[in-house]
Amino acid sequence: MAGRTISEKILARKSGQDAHAGDLVVCEVDCALGTDGSVPMALDYFKAMGGENVRDAARLVFALDHYVPPTSPQTIELHRVMRDFARRFSVTLHEAGEGIGHQLIVETGRALPGGLVVGADSHAVTYGALNCFATGIGSSDLAAVMLCGRIWLRVPDSIRVVLTGQLPSGVYAKDIALALAGMLGADGAAYQALEFAGPGVATLALEDRLVLSNLAVEMGAKTGIFPADAETVAYLQGRTGQAFEPVAADPDAHYSRTVEIAVDALTPRIALPHLVDQVVALEDAAGTPVQMVYLGTCTGGRLRDFHQALAVLEAGGGVAPGVQLVVTPASREVRDAMAADGTLDALVGFGATVVEPGCGSCCGTCGVIPGDGVSVISTANRNFKGRMGNAKASIYLASPAACAAAATRGVVTDPREVSR
Repeated sequence: MAGRTISEKILARKSGQDAHAGDLVVCEVDCALGTDGSVPMALDYFKAMGGENVRDAARLVFALDHYVPPTSPQTIELHRVMRDFARRFSVTLHEAGEGIGHQLIVETGRALPGGLVVGADSHAVTYGALNCFATGIGSSDLAAVMLCGRIWLRVPDSIRVVLTGQLPSGVYAKDIALALAGMLGADGAAYQALEFAGPGVATLALEDRLVLSNLAVEMGAKTGIFPADAETVAYLQGRTGQAFEPVAADPDAHYSRTVEIAVDALTPRIALPHLVDQVVALEDAAGTPVQMVYLGTCTGGRLRDFHQALAVLEAGGGVAPGVQLVVTPASREVRDAMAADGTLDALVGFGATVVEPGCGSCCGTCGVIPGDGVSVISTANRNFKGRMGNAKASIYLASPAACAAAATRGVVTDPREVSR
């Protein structure tokens, strides 16, 4: 019998079944996240299902992140309902301003190697960077997890993504992710797991792996999962006291296909409006005017991202006239680190508008909304029409460095040109 992929092994472990791709399994969930964009509806389902108590509050996390700060009486009420429920059943709740739920799950050691973590938001796939099976679910599924602590899944086939080489100067994890999106297409990995492998993995910091796992869902993937190594263990030190058991794929595991990316041969990439997989070499879009630059989100709002952006801004002499720079740290931990090392003051010095930690402008529910006809270059994960709250704006996706390079020139610019 053929060996198993990482996903097959984890779902077999969590279901107690001899699970292989294509099998339906019922699994114990280690942690489930709900946000202010999904919990209110989940609570309606919870009530409709006859819910009177949660099975295991210790495995539930709520985060107020999509409406920060609340923008209307309606969103204020959504937050009140979530707070009341969390207080009643002793569910961990991250308050408005603490950050994006996905970032908080990672920072607080909730996503552990070998585990099953779900979130009622599609970018829950982010946690796969930590060698756990992580996937997004709907509000009704979240309600069911709250009631019984379990979820049913179909074990996905896996695509093996082999990374070789090391990122050259001026090229970043976002460029790998966009290159992969361009290769696979928006549905090229539909209900499959992207399993990252190869010698290039060891060259990537954990924060870089989070970027790749986060973008997996933009290719239709059920999860984007990495092997565990010393980098994984080092990141988790001080973040959890729980024991964990990493999972590795068997040498003879079966994959639906294998994709290879020579990381050292990559150049900067950019996704054009209004599709994430409409990816071209950044040089092909060079010179395109940009009026707003957005640094943040669960894709590009970590300390490493802001350091990369700031280095380019400093090399380029700051922000060009007519460009609005918006900064939204992914969490309070990130913002505090930015304040401690001078990054925050430096960005403010360049005229950045700094928004409270959270989802910010990404999904258009709060934060700074672009005006009609405005072209935005963003570190986010989606550029659909209307994504940032205005269907008359155009969104480009690129690395933090490429976004900063555009800020310095007012047009799409290769960050390597600015940093020379």
